[in-house]
Amino acid sequence: MLPLPFPVRDANATSGSEDLGNLPEWDLSDLYPSEDAPELARDLTWLEDACAAFAADYEGKLAGLDAEGLLECITRDEKISGIAGRIMSFAGLRYYQLTTDGGRTKFLSDCQEKITNFTTPLVFFTLELNRLEETALTAMYGENAALARYKPVLERIRAMKPHQLSDELEKFLHDLGVVGDAWERLFDETIAGLEFVVDGEEMGIEATLNLLTEQDRAKREAASHELARVFGENIRIFSRVHNTAAKEKEVIDRWRDMPTAQTGRHLSNHVEPEVVEALRNAVVAAYPKLSHRYYELKRKWLGLERMQTWDRNAPLPIEDSKVVDWEQAEDIVMGAYTAFDARMGDLAKPFFTDGWIDAGVKPGKAPGAFAHPTVTDVHPYVMLNYLGKPRDVMTLAHELGHGVHQVLAADQGELLASTPLTLAETASVFGEMLTFQKMLDGAKDQHERKVLLAGKVEDMINTVVRQIAFYDFECKLHAARREGELTPEDINALWMSVQAESLGPAFDFAEGYETFWAYIPHFVHSPFYVYAYAFGDGLVNALYAVYEESPEGFQDKYFDMLKAGGSKHHKELLAPFGLDASDPKFWDKGLSMISGFIDQLEAMEG
Repeated sequence: MLPLPFPVRDANATSGSEDLGNLPEWDLSDLYPSEDAPELARDLTWLEDACAAFAADYEGKLAGLDAEGLLECITRDEKISGIAGRIMSFAGLRYYQLTTDGGRTKFLSDCQEKITNFTTPLVFFTLELNRLEETALTAMYGENAALARYKPVLERIRAMKPHQLSDELEKFLHDLGVVGDAWERLFDETIAGLEFVVDGEEMGIEATLNLLTEQDRAKREAASHELARVFGENIRIFSRVHNTAAKEKEVIDRWRDMPTAQTGRHLSNHVEPEVVEALRNAVVAAYPKLSHRYYELKRKWLGLERMQTWDRNAPLPIEDSKVVDWEQAEDIVMGAYTAFDARMGDLAKPFFTDGWIDAGVKPGKAPGAFAHPTVTDVHPYVMLNYLGKPRDVMTLAHELGHGVHQVLAADQGELLASTPLTLAETASVFGEMLTFQKMLDGAKDQHERKVLLAGKVEDMINTVVRQIAFYDFECKLHAARREGELTPEDINALWMSVQAESLGPAFDFAEGYETFWAYIPHFVHSPFYVYAYAFGDGLVNALYAVYEESPEGFQDKYFDMLKAGGSKHHKELLAPFGLDASDPKFWDKGLSMISGFIDQLEAMEG
């Protein structure tokens, strides 16, 4: 079953009342016409019957199947995943459009509970797969090429074999999943329902976060204090959610004999722990030449003795407070995508023309932005909170990259299309880089070039440095929770322990900033997701260097990589480009691109 969509960008979304043109809204009818549509009722009935029949036909019998029989079993499971994913995608996307609506919340919860009940009898499938002898599986792969195609799926399932529990316990945990989902919804609904007042104007979290990117420093400071006030008033709710989620994970990890809290994420990402550790260490070692050096430059540009956290994403004094309307944003991103390859432009176009994007900021809408693949026989949907800042254009380029990737991988089918998180950021970050280079090439003068370079460096720092700091915070949080309940003050202290290290000596930290961990959705929805951003950025920087050095034939290799979805390991996918993420020097290559942009900015000072 596919996971629900969730906000995947730690971007400061924008807000305001400017005329942004005709912002598109989702047309979810490609999934189902409505929540009471007969097609939806039909699929729920089919799903219940199909799950029962699957269990009746295969439980206790997998070891006796031949290659053809196992293939049929897997394809039946794949169809069940597709129908369940379609239902949950529809329910989830409707919910994220208006998280404060009781009817949508109930519909989502009811769908989740029904599907959990229907699929609980299928827990045996994974357990019995893991009991099959490797020699028997290898022989069946040799006999049946169609079955061998699913080998990457089975390998990922079987990677969990050492951590598998009894059949009865696995069914119990499957059933219990809806309780964890309820805590996630409490978090979402609390965040969406927060109300802030800045300069007498009432606004939601997206609009308030946007003020941190305003030219007016007093407005940034006021927004930061208001965010701190509201987070502080709600900090016990956020602390309870984090304590409960981390404790639930600790219990499950302990029963599964997971050596660390991160192990499950590494297994699902199909990435070796030492590769992630090499990435983390390379980034932390690079803090002085990346974030520390850049923010010292920015401190001088802003004319400040000391930086405050509300200055982190401030525009440069020479930057125009320009608004990019939706039509311009579409032209910029489509121009960059099409210039790289006409096929990429063709793949991106339906997102704008066919109701695949929901762009506007609306009361009750989930914050952030994401691209959700739905199921492979429909198409992805992109959610934005677009209000016209140049950074919003980059967010559009990012999420559209995800969408293009998901469209290309769809031919792999439901079980093989999904890309591990470490590779899922590849097309999105590459789309940002294409858009940035297109804008940089079109810069009218040195001032505009400086603004664009500084903006890109900040985005890269937010994607690499900030996300690795988030990862370190999560590692500390989960390690501390294993020792006992954490007070809000405990969590605040863990948050602050990584902030000064990552941001550097240019910053002071005003009272209240210690609560800013509270609004980051990844910590609740998908623990340890965040390092995937840094992985993706480093990977794309290395990829883009290859593109610049040897553009001939690059596009075809790039499309082949995206089309592979989750059917290949990162070593196989990167080999055609002469890259290897398991080499510690690989990460230094990616980080050197960020450092090189800062070199250019420093040179402009001379």
